[in-house]
Amino acid sequence: MTDGGRGAVDAFRALQHRDAPLVLPNVWDAVSARAFAGAGFPALATSSSAVAATLGYADGEDTPPGEMFAAVARIVRAVDVPVTADIERGYGLAPEEIAERLLEAGAVGCNLEDSGPADPELADPGRQAERLAAVCAAADGRLLVNARIDTYLRGADDPLAAAVERGRLYAAAGAECVYPITAPPDHLPVLAAEIGVPVNALCHPGAPSPAELGALGAARVTFGGSLHARASAAVADLAAGLRAG
Repeated sequence: MTDGGRGAVDAFRALQHRDAPLVLPNVWDAVSARAFAGAGFPALATSSSAVAATLGYADGEDTPPGEMFAAVARIVRAVDVPVTADIERGYGLAPEEIAERLLEAGAVGCNLEDSGPADPELADPGRQAERLAAVCAAADGRLLVNARIDTYLRGADDPLAAAVERGRLYAAAGAECVYPITAPPDHLPVLAAEIGVPVNALCHPGAPSPAELGALGAARVTFGGSLHARASAAVADLAAGLRAG
C-alpha cells in the first residue's frame, strides 16, 4: 500500500475508535503481511524484533535504519491495508528524518519507545514528549504516533502512576495512542480512563484474548514478536522432520 496521504492515515485512525479493539497482527515480511491481510485483518503492524531476525540482526536497534525502513517499505507494497511500523527508539534519527522515512516507506504510523537497549533507563518524560511532539509536527497529520511506555518493562516504582503521567504528557505532545507494554490486564481500565487516548495492549500466549483485552479498555491489540516466534518454531519443526526423513 503506497502512501495515500491523509486519507490512508485517517482510515487507520478511524479503526482505533470502534466498539471492538483493532487487532493488529505483527508481521515481518511480505509473505507474512499477505497472509494476515488475506485473512481479513484491516490493518497490520510490523514487529521490530521479527523484522530484525529476518534480516539477520539482533533485536534492540541493531538493525541499520536503512534496512529497517526498506523492510517496512516492502511490507507496505505487498498489501492493500494500512501498515504501522515499529521503529524502536528511532535509531538515533532526528524527528524530521523519522517522519520523512516513514512517509517514504508508505507507513501510516509508528511506535516510538521511551527506553532502549543502549540506554535501558526510562527517558526523561518531558524530553520524550518534546521528541514525540517534533515527530508529530514533522508528520503534519500524515502519521499516527503510538507512544510506547516502558514503566512496567523497566520496573518503575509505581508503574501504573508513572504510565498515567507519561501517557498524559505524550498525548498532549500529539501521540494518538499509548502503549504501556506488559501492563497487567487489570490496569487497562485505569490507563484508558486516565490517559484519555486509545491504549494499545500486548497479547501474548497465556494472556487474555484480544476481545477480553478490549473489554478491559484496550482500543488496539498487538502481539510483539510472538507471531514470528510461532512461525519460526513451525519452520524448525518442518526442518527437523525433513532431516529425520
